[in-house]
Amino acid sequence: MNNFIMIKNARTNNLKNVSLNIPKHKIIAVTGVSGSGKSSLVFDTIASESQRLLNETYSSYIQNLLPKYKKPLVDAIANLPISLVINQKRLQKNQRSTVGTVTGIYSDLRLLYSRMAKPFIGYSMKYSFNNPQGMCKMCQGLETVKTLNIKKLIDFDKSLNESAIQFPIFQKGGWRLTQYTESGFFDNDKKISDYTADELELLLYSPKIVPQNPSKNWHKTAKYFGVVPRIMESFVNMETTSYKKDVDRIVLTSICPACYGMRLNKEVLSAKIKGKSIADCTHMMLSDLLEFVESIDDQSVTIIIAELKSKLKGLAMVGLDYLTLNQPTGALSGGESQRIKMVKYLNSSLSDVLYIFDEPSVGLHPQDIKGITNIFEKIKNKGNTILFVDHDPDMIKICDEVINFGEGAGIHGGNVTFQGTFADLLKSDTVTAKAFLKQHVINPEKEKFASYYPLENVSKYNLKNISVKIPKNAITVVTGVAGSGKSTLIRDVFTDKYPNATILDQSLPHASSRSNIATYLQIYDEIKKVFSKANHVAPSWFSVTGKGACPICKGKGMVKYDLAYLGDAEEICERCQGKRFNERTLSYLYKGKDISEIFEMTAEEAKAIFCDNDRVRRNLDSIIKAGLSYIQIGQSLDSYSGGELQRLKIAQLLAKKTSDIIILDEPTTGLHESDITHLLQRIRELVANGSTVIIIEHNLSIISQADWVIDLGLEGGSKGGHLLFQGYPIDFIKCRNSYTASHLRRFLAIDDE
Repeated sequence: MNNFIMIKNARTNNLKNVSLNIPKHKIIAVTGVSGSGKSSLVFDTIASESQRLLNETYSSYIQNLLPKYKKPLVDAIANLPISLVINQKRLQKNQRSTVGTVTGIYSDLRLLYSRMAKPFIGYSMKYSFNNPQGMCKMCQGLETVKTLNIKKLIDFDKSLNESAIQFPIFQKGGWRLTQYTESGFFDNDKKISDYTADELELLLYSPKIVPQNPSKNWHKTAKYFGVVPRIMESFVNMETTSYKKDVDRIVLTSICPACYGMRLNKEVLSAKIKGKSIADCTHMMLSDLLEFVESIDDQSVTIIIAELKSKLKGLAMVGLDYLTLNQPTGALSGGESQRIKMVKYLNSSLSDVLYIFDEPSVGLHPQDIKGITNIFEKIKNKGNTILFVDHDPDMIKICDEVINFGEGAGIHGGNVTFQGTFADLLKSDTVTAKAFLKQHVINPEKEKFASYYPLENVSKYNLKNISVKIPKNAITVVTGVAGSGKSTLIRDVFTDKYPNATILDQSLPHASSRSNIATYLQIYDEIKKVFSKANHVAPSWFSVTGKGACPICKGKGMVKYDLAYLGDAEEICERCQGKRFNERTLSYLYKGKDISEIFEMTAEEAKAIFCDNDRVRRNLDSIIKAGLSYIQIGQSLDSYSGGELQRLKIAQLLAKKTSDIIILDEPTTGLHESDITHLLQRIRELVANGSTVIIIEHNLSIISQADWVIDLGLEGGSKGGHLLFQGYPIDFIKCRNSYTASHLRRFLAIDDE
């Protein structure tokens, strides 16, 4: 039985004594509705135990430095390989981290240029924009320079005493402002517009100096510093999140005038191969860079060329050949980040590893799915096992085996309802099979819209002078392969013109052990007021961070024991039995329930309790409409599945209308095909309430039910940015020059002649 990972009686989260054998050296998909237990098995049981056991092989000292993994609730797991988890988490956002650095391709290029480039300028580190010897001195290798918009920073019609410096730290009465008003340099009642050129220069740009005649309130050891360098040093160059909105308002970012965005100094840029500098290579689309690399014929660099070709072909295989090496990792979508992480395992020599993927189809157009399946086959053929969670039928059908959970979510899930081949899955009586076999239809309506949001002659990044119109009070779906210009058109250009639009993207809500439905929807304070009024005590008695907290666990429900080099251990608090509140708080009741019992209720049950409180009832109703009626309102967000967190964000939109224009960026992330019907109902509800909804999406169910479709392409990067179609879905299926339309016809079982 060594060919199987054997699991006996797994009980993590909602799993109900799940026992199964998972074949090794195969590709296995785990399916089921959102919240049915897929992640509880794959990530919280299998991955967690594999990584926990691996960590235990290190010394106690090293273990303390490593991430901590909880021991899952399971009787036994046998034949468990070492696992590598490739999740949807975006790559680190850092100005010095690019596609080139994170893939290792830039390191290979540096080595190539140090061997071949003419003139010879030095070894590979000299070609690094993160090295002082190679970087452009003006932008420090960052490509751009930042300056402050003085007109937005300074109100020239006001004096210092009238808060002329328009930045929060210089508010009237604040100590930062006194560093100017008490310096002795200025007439504090004089308008800035009346300053002499020297006075303005001193106020704005002075280096650190010691004032000669400060007031008696001046700190003896303090130095005077101009407003601009002070803000640049403390907030802009430090890339701190403090006052981010205020910083964004006054900062101007422009391409470095010294290196023109090439990041490197003139000496490095002078070294070339076949007329191209290394910076020229980083600005090419990866498909063009591959052509350039393949054109180099030099026996002395054969190994380097082979490595470059392998990595570039891997990225092309997963549909990322439209990227450039210079692209910052912070600008990548979750799907792009995941695919980049995926490709690096292609060249790994490791064998008998369990690779675990979280929704590898996220962010992928149907046209790109084949690239992922090719990578899976290559990884499997090296003797590895692939286990992944996904909802896309095109991903699931390539598997050797499918494990389905269900049939409901939360307390209604947690069971394995099918295990076998994809063909047999379609014959099963499961929600997944029914969703895959459902006959889909196109929205036949051609509604005449009263008005539109126009965008005319748009040219930005790869968009090529396109004009579109988005109907008001309707659902518009913007489609196209990855890199075709969808996000640029909507998230950049559209929001610049219509800044009041609300964006809901793939980023998940902040999840912690203290956050739950009540805190996320901001109804906890209202619940505390209800208990306070009913029991004639202060609201703080019903807070786990206030008077109501259990004195032993401090409102956490768990007590952590520090066992020094043996690591930390956690146990349910004996005093409150995990209820988190103290005895006095638990003695206060509302409709016969104490506050901890309220948090143990599902959204459906809690709605009945608070039926006479409009605010609480309305928010809980939005949770129920989003398909989360089974969730306990006190369940911490860090235990939610990805799909549940996505629906929670939809619920917040329903509960609190934030804008007339709502942009949904891939809202189907984490959602089972059967959940998409509910999502469409919620989106229709937003439109019925007067909103205009714009959806950036690859999901064919969503596209087929749009009111209006805008399709970009044909390819990504420089081969994209063209408007292929805009109009009604019923007309879109006739479009012959669109990958999206072709896949839509297949989805609708329409002959693609």
